Amino acid sequence: MPQSGSALNLVSAEPAVMPPPGDRPRWWFGTFARLLGAVTLPVLILDQASKYYVSTHMELYQSIALIPHWLDITYTRNPGAAFSLFVNLPAGFRSAMLLALAAAAIIVLGILIARSRRADLTSIAFALVLAGALGNVIDRLIRGQVIDFIRVHYYGWSYPIFNVADSAITIGIVLVILTSFRKSPPEQQGDQIAAIKPQKDI
Repeated sequence: MPQSGSALNLVSAEPAVMPPPGDRPRWWFGTFARLLGAVTLPVLILDQASKYYVSTHMELYQSIALIPHWLDITYTRNPGAAFSLFVNLPAGFRSAMLLALAAAAIIVLGILIARSRRADLTSIAFALVLAGALGNVIDRLIRGQVIDFIRVHYYGWSYPIFNVADSAITIGIVLVILTSFRKSPPEQQGDQIAAIKPQKDI
């Protein structure tokens, strides 16, 4: 009875191996909401409020010294990226490129934050970078340019003028780099060693 044997083989065939549940992507929207509320939103509000205040209370290129020869509030508008990058590119190409890059960054950062199980230093860093990206994107969409006003300088030497959003992006990237150099906790190291250590036959 070849047919019944074939049918028996089909029925008794082992099911396809499914990946363990722990290997599937997990989404932690509670952590996402907490980080947005505690980090991203406050930084975004501070960024937009400071830009609005400067643009409505100062003339373009006006400068106010906070710490003479060290720190000024200087109102400028930047059509390029952070710290005036890409400012010499054609206007249409530059705007489209920067908006596309910002949109991609915002999507990726949102996914990374939503995949974070808890609010650790790395996820906080992502939330800071997200706030900075959103702050500058809002400027480009509403004003066509980004408002910069923080000028750090020493007499004739001057650092590129920046804003709160640029600061958040820089701090977030620095935190990500620092956390990447951290060693795994001892218990995690032990688990990793046990996982790669060959098992003896019993």
